Amino acid sequence: MAREKGGIGETASGIGAEADTQQAEAALELPRLLERLHRRYLDMLQVALTEVGMLDISPVQAMLLLDLDSSEIGVQELVHRGYYQPSHLLYNVKKLVSGGYVAQSRLHRDRRAVRLKLTEKGLASRAALHRQILGFEPAGGAPAVDPAEMERVQAALRRLERRWDEYLRFRPSGGPA
Repeated sequence: MAREKGGIGETASGIGAEADTQQAEAALELPRLLERLHRRYLDMLQVALTEVGMLDISPVQAMLLLDLDSSEIGVQELVHRGYYQPSHLLYNVKKLVSGGYVAQSRLHRDRRAVRLKLTEKGLASRAALHRQILGFEPAGGAPAVDPAEMERVQAALRRLERRWDEYLRFRPSGGPA
């Protein structure tokens, strides 16, 4: 049975088995590449943390610090955005709170709901990390990836994320595995 044109493994006229194989291999390579890129980014964050003297937090905690801003946000919102697993998030929040980077509060109507806000130390540290990350590109040199190309890659990854999310939510079996 032929699949819908544009899908993985499509068999529409003009596309042979070789193209199907190449597309399948690319689809399997993408998660591996993204995982390697994520690990490399954590390595880069470790360098940035060392250079700004923030030796009391991990690269994952630094990512959380960079995901927060001056406004208050709920822990559950970070989970719903898909950035963190709840158990890992709670551990990292606890470390950031004990380090004085983040203040947490609870809602009066639901004491289980935790809200987070960067402290002055957290805001200053976030700004220092942000400056350090911007410095990853060589001074005066061309960026590793052209800004227009970066926008295209990000757009393609967002489309893929939506496609996978839709598949998980609306597949015939009725929901995520």
